[in-house]
Amino acid sequence: MNQSHFDCLVNIYKNAPINQIYNPSMKLSLGECHIEMDVLEKFHHSGHILHGSVFFKMLDDAAFFASNSYIDDVFLVTTSFTTYLTRPVSKGKIISKGKVVNKNKSQIIAESILYDHENREVARGTGIFVRSKFSLKKALGYL
Repeated sequence: MNQSHFDCLVNIYKNAPINQIYNPSMKLSLGECHIEMDVLEKFHHSGHILHGSVFFKMLDDAAFFASNSYIDDVFLVTTSFTTYLTRPVSKGKIISKGKVVNKNKSQIIAESILYDHENREVARGTGIFVRSKFSLKKALGYL
């Protein structure tokens, strides 16, 4: 893979409609992904803590894009993702780091860890990703 492929994936992520809400930033290299996002009160549940869906999104996104860094023609899809939430978060920045741990012809397995603004682990996840039929070239923001 080359930097052009990574740049295209970063641009696709930036242009995804869901990310207009969360406004995350992403860095990508082969088999690794780093995503940062500010925790805002509008992402809290009524207990004044970050909603679990945001934890999942950050973990899945980092593992997904670390995996898709190996594939340059189609989007991957998440077929399974196990999430462990270990610490609440209510403010600051969260950082998700994903990396591929196993890759074969039929699937890619990646792990991700979510950290709070004090670099404490707050969640982790493992996902399985497979090829879809959706061309990357048809994605919003593909360069």
